[in-house]
Amino acid sequence: MSASAFRCPAMTRYVLSLLFMLLALAGWQASAQERVPVPNLQARVSDLTGTLSATQQADIEQKLEALEKSKGAQVFVLMVPTVGPDTVETYSRRVFDEWKVGRAKVDDGILFLIAKDDRRMRLEVGYGLEGAVPDVLASRIINDHVAPHFKMDDDAGGVQAGVDALVGLIETEELPPPVN
Repeated sequence: MSASAFRCPAMTRYVLSLLFMLLALAGWQASAQERVPVPNLQARVSDLTGTLSATQQADIEQKLEALEKSKGAQVFVLMVPTVGPDTVETYSRRVFDEWKVGRAKVDDGILFLIAKDDRRMRLEVGYGLEGAVPDVLASRIINDHVAPHFKMDDDAGGVQAGVDALVGLIETEELPPPVN
């Protein structure tokens, strides 16, 4: 290649912009392929991190089952190692939508997502429960009830405290009766 090829600034800019576009496209495709898949819904409590013992999972599961039988509202707990390239908000929304959390016409479901290695948590609340669990209370549950336990390496206690706080708020909410 001759030195005159590098003296043309328009050609250099064109080649560089093409190179940057190709790199950006390759990076976008790689991140799209690395998205953490939404796990299949198999239980009210899904711990993919191995943090909760079988007894702890069963205790939380029973509490959430009793809530669903008495109020109709559904609460699911999902613990994952990471949400990957997604934010905790986008991943929780994907899970919430795919799992169809809450009753269809009431939208009275909550997903309690813990991305353990990312050190992120989220309460994804259906519209039917936004009166009982508005954003400010969801934030308080995470910051005041759950996070202190996690900081003391008591993850199970944090999940239990979060679930207890949610159940307490949902029990006071007027909801259509469950269909048995």
